Amino acid sequence: MVRLKDIAVQAGVSVMTVSKALRDAPDISASTKARIRALAEAMSYMPNTMAQSLRSRTTKLLGLVIPAATNPVFARVVLGIEERAHELGYDLVMAQSLNEPAREDKVIRRMLSRRVDGMLVVPVYRLEPTAPIYEELKNRSVPTVLLGHRAPFCAHFVSFEANDLAASHALTQHLIQLGHRRIAFLAGPAAAPASQNRLEGYRRALRDAQIEWDDRVVFNAGSTIEEGQKAAQQMLQESPQVTAVQAVNDLVAIGAATLLLQQGQRIPEDLSVVGFGNILSSEYFRVPLTTARQPKLRLGIAAVEALVRLIKGEAVDSQLLEAEIVVRASTGPPPNR
Repeated sequence: MVRLKDIAVQAGVSVMTVSKALRDAPDISASTKARIRALAEAMSYMPNTMAQSLRSRTTKLLGLVIPAATNPVFARVVLGIEERAHELGYDLVMAQSLNEPAREDKVIRRMLSRRVDGMLVVPVYRLEPTAPIYEELKNRSVPTVLLGHRAPFCAHFVSFEANDLAASHALTQHLIQLGHRRIAFLAGPAAAPASQNRLEGYRRALRDAQIEWDDRVVFNAGSTIEEGQKAAQQMLQESPQVTAVQAVNDLVAIGAATLLLQQGQRIPEDLSVVGFGNILSSEYFRVPLTTARQPKLRLGIAAVEALVRLIKGEAVDSQLLEAEIVVRASTGPPPNR
């Protein structure tokens, strides 16, 4: 293993000079830095990050906890996080919570044991007002940024989230402007603030258009393709007069649309369908989905930048990022019934 001492001998300088040059210290000339760095690279020098961490009391590691790596919603968020973290000199330690509070607790504690400098977390939402692991993060003053909405158990942290309520309102408004009056809503998990906000956006758009609220056309659909299929089957049985379907996310919308097509329904001639999230498969589905495009890459980048500022002791405010409605082939005027 090449040591600083070996580079110093080759360069004809002190070990301290080599150390300062590699750390970009201001009292070393640019030419000396360039010469020492070139020599270090030629000798395949690898810095001892553990020793550096002990000296600086930082690890240059950021912890990232997401529900599941298989969820396409997080693909571009993670891409933005990793790219910006790399640019800022940080590496990521990533884990999956699988939406299980006990697992979330365990993976966060493992990251804290590795002395990460800060945490980026998509919370596992729960109805309880407190959660021990979030209380611990707060009490230990661990710089933490939430990727998503705040809830009572995590309300004291900075959050970066999309404006789900406004985007959902705009999607329902789009359907209403096309002439739809009987619009079903396939709702997500009740404990998730994003699901609540999307349902509320739908509700407000109906109210603004003076369309009476009818809970008989609201169906629990979870968050997966399979759950979307089940909810669509229930909708066909219980609400045959519906002319449009608004889903809590694109996966549920794809599941619902798949079932509708299998049942001989035409999209959008018989039923219009909208999703939420603009995952890649929404654009390339059999009938490309109208949906809300969340600023996923921008959200990831902004969250990392905010976390690094927190690590440096700077004040950071939560941000609400606007989503954009993308109109595709899955929506059209209602049929003449």
